[in-house]
Amino acid sequence: MNTTQIIKNTEIFVKEILKNAEGGHDWFHILRVWNNAKLIAKNENVDEFIVELGALLHDIADSKFHDGDETIGPKMARAFLENEQVENSIVEHVESIISNISYKGGNFKQTFKSPELDVVQDADRLDAIGAVGIARCFNYGGFKNRSLYNPEIAPKLNQTKEEYKNSEAPTINHFYEKLLLLKDKMNTKTGKKIAENRHVYMETFLQQFYKEWNGEL
Repeated sequence: MNTTQIIKNTEIFVKEILKNAEGGHDWFHILRVWNNAKLIAKNENVDEFIVELGALLHDIADSKFHDGDETIGPKMARAFLENEQVENSIVEHVESIISNISYKGGNFKQTFKSPELDVVQDADRLDAIGAVGIARCFNYGGFKNRSLYNPEIAPKLNQTKEEYKNSEAPTINHFYEKLLLLKDKMNTKTGKKIAENRHVYMETFLQQFYKEWNGEL
């Protein structure tokens, strides 16, 4: 099994699948997560081939864009990897990463754990916070035609999976319902360190946002 060639073929496959994707979930999101994952993996005892495949394939069919269907991504990944003649144990591991990586609300419990999932999940969550995370958040809010902020609609914490999936709340609420919670949900030492700085950046952004909203500056 030529792992280098498989990774290259996976990159080509994902680029093609996501060529018309929403800006926060496009190939460049995958590329950032892939780079984050490789960086984190250097300090972890993991199978780097599985980590790279998981990072590259984790968002090829995000359920948000497929009527909430969470089975499409894992199935697409399996079909692709089987075509690449990847051994079944690796295929199953990558499928499990894809099925368990998403946040899905604060009450969601993972049904699978592995050091490789920890790395890919941290890499994905890092792309949801900091400057890029803010940009992605508002890009998706615009894509869904949501208001920027409404002081009369309070964030809803501890949402169920279904509440989180079906939320139509203003974009600012998403900071409190997910983004600001991610720092304390990191799995790896490297992920936690990077998340600290990005978390502070988001807090500073929110302080400035409210000042400008209230006409204080």
